[in-house]
Amino acid sequence: MKFSTKTGAPQSLSTDALILGVFERGAQPTATAAVDTAGKGLIGRLLKQGDFNGKAGSTLVVRHPEGIKAARLVLVGLGNAAELTHKGWAQANRAAINAVLSTTATDAVNTLSSVALNDLSAAASVRQAVVLAGECAYRFNSFKTTPKPDAVTLKSLALLTETKATKAVSDAVAQGADIVAGMNLTRDLGNLPGNICTPTYLANEAKKLAKTFGLKCLILEKAAMEKLGMHSLLAVAKGSHQPPKFIVLEYNGGKKTEKPVVLVGKGITFDTGGISLKPAAEMDEMKYDMCGAASVLGTLRAVAGMKLPINLVVIVPTTENMPGGSATRPGDIVTSMSGQTIEILNTDAEGRLILCDALTYAERLKPAAVVDVATLTGACVVALGQVATGLLGNNDPLVNELRSAGTATMDRAWELPLWDDYQDLLKSPFADMANIGGRWGGTITAACFLSRFTKAYPWAHLDIAGTAWIQGKDKGATGRPVPLLTRFLMARAGKAD
Repeated sequence: MKFSTKTGAPQSLSTDALILGVFERGAQPTATAAVDTAGKGLIGRLLKQGDFNGKAGSTLVVRHPEGIKAARLVLVGLGNAAELTHKGWAQANRAAINAVLSTTATDAVNTLSSVALNDLSAAASVRQAVVLAGECAYRFNSFKTTPKPDAVTLKSLALLTETKATKAVSDAVAQGADIVAGMNLTRDLGNLPGNICTPTYLANEAKKLAKTFGLKCLILEKAAMEKLGMHSLLAVAKGSHQPPKFIVLEYNGGKKTEKPVVLVGKGITFDTGGISLKPAAEMDEMKYDMCGAASVLGTLRAVAGMKLPINLVVIVPTTENMPGGSATRPGDIVTSMSGQTIEILNTDAEGRLILCDALTYAERLKPAAVVDVATLTGACVVALGQVATGLLGNNDPLVNELRSAGTATMDRAWELPLWDDYQDLLKSPFADMANIGGRWGGTITAACFLSRFTKAYPWAHLDIAGTAWIQGKDKGATGRPVPLLTRFLMARAGKAD
């Protein structure tokens, strides 16, 4: 989909669909009032007659409206004008775009970006409207044959601005499009089945990104990992016939002397639990256990598309976690790349085992900050549901940056404590640490484990187990936390409004 800005009287715009926000109570937005006047009170009559009530998220498509050049009006309820929030505005955008997508419209104009919100600048409103539209228009139907799903007919979306778009607003549209591209990559990779999206497939996708955007790309094979002492990562890979990969991608958009930000993404392309086998129910969703990897690759896609003035390195340790005669057993002890020994009490706590070697590798890059992203613990879903990503770290300013980025993009994260009190739960009588800390505080003890490999730099951990995908009939990857991470990097690069 192509995105742009447009100015002019909304009633005079030639488009297949004109999106208008309608308040249930209160003065109507400027664009809505103008269209209502040109249409001889059309919107007011619909409200008075009860054909449309303006309740938050409600929609009505009006075809061939009198006095209006648009072929359709897509009315979306905004609720009470005095109570409109960022969340309500975002929900209205989603509802409106979905209503447009249910028609045959090939182009549309969205006026919601011109509805003022106290916590969103003009540029931020436009950028987020683009991201929300891209989110709604996403489809994953590559494997559908009969009947072939209808393609999305909406090809272009213009965001109405009351005056000529400033450079900041025009840039925001382009940035939003790059975030959409990054989220689409993340969702595609997450939604692919495990028999296709293997560690080798991820490595090849990384090579494609490198070729497209002129990035440095390093793929370490098993022998190289053994030489580096990545025995924790390799312990997870032992039960799989698929060879593990260790992917390093470098984007150098900043000054040569500038330390890079490093993103580390968990890349378990399928997680059976290993010898500590998972229950069969919903195990198919364990193809999503590489969504951490997918999200950092998607973020890199967005950053490279924007050409942000920042140095960024993305690291993806990737393997399957499978049972088998050569698989790691509960009770086995391995030596990580850091030299610390780990007693593996549960082979289904494997994400931290591959991440710890990647976090140790990150130290050699002399990073300004490291953020790892992982579908790490079911405990995080219990604690925060599917609304917020879990956030922990060893550096308060970094944690605050990430939390602020999440709030600004509605891709929110919530901090959990990383107190030393929890470290005792990882004690092992035979090794430096165990890989699990017992039943309680599972998200925290997982982060405590990772923290033992991050003492050399500012570090934060995002547990996306509850936010990386949704379940049920609309099952699929969400593309989170690409908006959060991209906003975080934009702020670091001085490009956030």
